Amino acid sequence: MCTLRRTSPFSPFTFHPSPFTIHPMNDELVIGLVSISDRASAGVYEDQGIPALEEWFTAALASPWRMVTRLIPDERALIETTLKELVDRDGCHLVLTTGGTGPALRDVTPEATLAVADRVMPGFGEQMRQVSLKFVPTAILSRQVAVVRKQSLIINLPGQPKAIRETLEGLRDEHGKTAVSGIFAAVPYCIDLIGGPYIETNESVVKAFRPKSAIRPKATN
Repeated sequence: MCTLRRTSPFSPFTFHPSPFTIHPMNDELVIGLVSISDRASAGVYEDQGIPALEEWFTAALASPWRMVTRLIPDERALIETTLKELVDRDGCHLVLTTGGTGPALRDVTPEATLAVADRVMPGFGEQMRQVSLKFVPTAILSRQVAVVRKQSLIINLPGQPKAIRETLEGLRDEHGKTAVSGIFAAVPYCIDLIGGPYIETNESVVKAFRPKSAIRPKATN
């Protein structure tokens, strides 16, 4: 078996691989969180993406999970290598990136993500832009993509904590009802379909949608 030892809140784990690394046969969700920023990775300012995601998942998930984090610069080869390692070596079922998805020359996250993909999932990017367009017209400049690699889902998120939360949760009206669905409502069923663990959510944050035939009965005492 492999072991993981965390060295600091936002540094990579120390990883001791076994000869065969596969997704565990239990319901623990392993999430890879990748913040992509030249300046944050160089220590010019403090990264905000990973703390925002950790806070959101702590509130949103009702089933077991753990995270593996990376803070890296906007270098396409490094992004590709990092995504491959998180899926192929670290066994992440879900990988979320933040940053590097605009039209600037250094924004290469979508290209790196597509380069490691087995399948493209265009609906995630389309819906993220729909959410963001409720706030800013420049949302059309976003190039976020989502892909499946092996049995893992990789999604590019925006870089700002507020935008991250909005795209994951969606938008509610003045009565608290969902007005625009966030992307995470579809993530648990997607993970089901590609062979990952069963994810349950805190419905006050985000309600996972599954067909009735795919919903597990609640455990009773």
